[in-house]
Amino acid sequence: MSTRPQGAHVPDLLTVELEDYYQIGAFERIIPSAHWGRFERRLEQSTLRTLELLERFAIRATFFVRGSIAATLPDLVREISRCGHEIASEGYHHRVVSEMSPAEFRDDLARARDALETASESRVLGYRFTREWFAPVTRSALEILAEQQYAYHSSFVPLFAPFWRPAPQRLAHQLRLGERLLWEIPLSTCRVAGCLIPIAGGNYFRQSPRPVLRRLVDRWHQRHDAPFVMYFHVRELDPEQPQISAASPIGRIRHYRNLDKMHEILEDYFRTYRFGSIAAHLGLSTEPDPDASGRLGEVCSAPAPGRPAGSAVIQAASHESDAAPRVPVTIVVPCFNEQLMIPYLANTLRGVEALLSPRYDIQFVFVDDGSRDGTWQALQGAFGGRANATLARHPRNVGVGGAILSGIRIAKTEIVCSMDCDCSYEPAELGNMIPLLTDDTDMVTGSPYHPNGAVMNVPAWRLSLSRSASFLYRRVLRQTLFTYTSCFRVYRRQAVAELVLTEGGFLGVAEMLGRLDLRGSKIVEYPATLHVRVLGKSKMKVLRTIAGHLRLLARLLIVRLRSSVQPPKEIVRGGRLVGLGVSTIPTPATKTELGNR
Repeated sequence: MSTRPQGAHVPDLLTVELEDYYQIGAFERIIPSAHWGRFERRLEQSTLRTLELLERFAIRATFFVRGSIAATLPDLVREISRCGHEIASEGYHHRVVSEMSPAEFRDDLARARDALETASESRVLGYRFTREWFAPVTRSALEILAEQQYAYHSSFVPLFAPFWRPAPQRLAHQLRLGERLLWEIPLSTCRVAGCLIPIAGGNYFRQSPRPVLRRLVDRWHQRHDAPFVMYFHVRELDPEQPQISAASPIGRIRHYRNLDKMHEILEDYFRTYRFGSIAAHLGLSTEPDPDASGRLGEVCSAPAPGRPAGSAVIQAASHESDAAPRVPVTIVVPCFNEQLMIPYLANTLRGVEALLSPRYDIQFVFVDDGSRDGTWQALQGAFGGRANATLARHPRNVGVGGAILSGIRIAKTEIVCSMDCDCSYEPAELGNMIPLLTDDTDMVTGSPYHPNGAVMNVPAWRLSLSRSASFLYRRVLRQTLFTYTSCFRVYRRQAVAELVLTEGGFLGVAEMLGRLDLRGSKIVEYPATLHVRVLGKSKMKVLRTIAGHLRLLARLLIVRLRSSVQPPKEIVRGGRLVGLGVSTIPTPATKTELGNR
């Protein structure tokens, strides 16, 4: 059923999806929603850039927005509505309807509508199902949508229509669901050689040859009297957005290719065609419903999207004794060329500090290990003004182990923790690891290869390298552990501050553990989860690291064989550490020499 009268003067339909660069559905496997609060938020600037573009062409669009965004950024949603655009729903947490029970779906619809209507001060009439582009939405889900008084949904690209019986309709049409009617607004497709191909915008605009796609859109206008239905995401107007390094090669192409051309592409379409919102096309008013005054403003509470994982365990433990004195603890974070990661790190540590502060007096030491990018300036901007943060800087890179050792020497507390700058281990788990550092223990190490540990989305080559290294270290060292190469640890400062390292790079981390093991220290493992790095690139040189581990294993084996005769000497000569006759990293005598603050 076509809704467009004859003539080309009826506007096409423009829909805009509000999501940030880390909230993409395809990234859910590598970026859980609990970690969203750790990323640098760019949603406001990309949305304002979108509003400016639409205002320049006097376009009013339909913005599909999640209820959680409206609850977190109500002023942004209100500004979209104030500019004359329609606010429609994408659910509260952008969940797939097939993963929800009918009751959960009803609750999600109601919570999203309440949040959106409260923020926008307008009626919410439309809905877009999550990741339902290429298959018709089930009738039961549509019945619930109509039952909840939504007027339409626009969630479907009839891409494989020739294979369905009956074939779905490609144009806007009404569905009769019992006694109710619901508009279905499919995104536009074009028939080429008997097959339907998507021409609706967004990723298709960026990936397809522009002249070819423009001809197909022109063909749509020549052959149909119904409006062309188009979409894009506000994040597509942010070409400077950080790229998720853990995305697959196809995912990187899909989400980042030609971002710098998207603004120009949209301008071309906006100059050529006229666009309006879905509600305006259907003749629906988005003015607040006076009969819904009891509903507006009653936003259901929900956990903040950025709440760190594991917080329930930490919070529960924090109430054990409100009167107990807080234990002083230092967290050391080595950083090398991590400018892109610093905002993520700062947001993560803010949540971790809040979780641990009831039990621990937290101090931080950030060691810039000879970075050549803007890491030092980023650290100063994020942490330089904090009373509980110390910044140290190596004049040249000495490796993760050396940087951690420098931080341990700077620390004023007996309990010192270390973690990766990329937060590949959940830092909140330190709250569970610190109590394991008993009087007879010198180190607690996170262990993803422990039977109760886990590895999430880490490349197979890295897992193979780490597991092989652990296999060899088990045969050289005294204590049988599952993981020897993790730098997610808790140390007793007096046990490690005077250690001498002969290895740089990533090897120093394994060497620290090996030297403690060979001198008889007790080391405890904690089953941890290792996540893939999501921003920036790993600094590991694979072949160099493999050769280094073999060299270190040989040295540790010699130390173990000689230990029954005479313990090895570790000495300092001329300001340089020397161990087993091999010179190593410079040892700063004071924080000033490191460039502290």
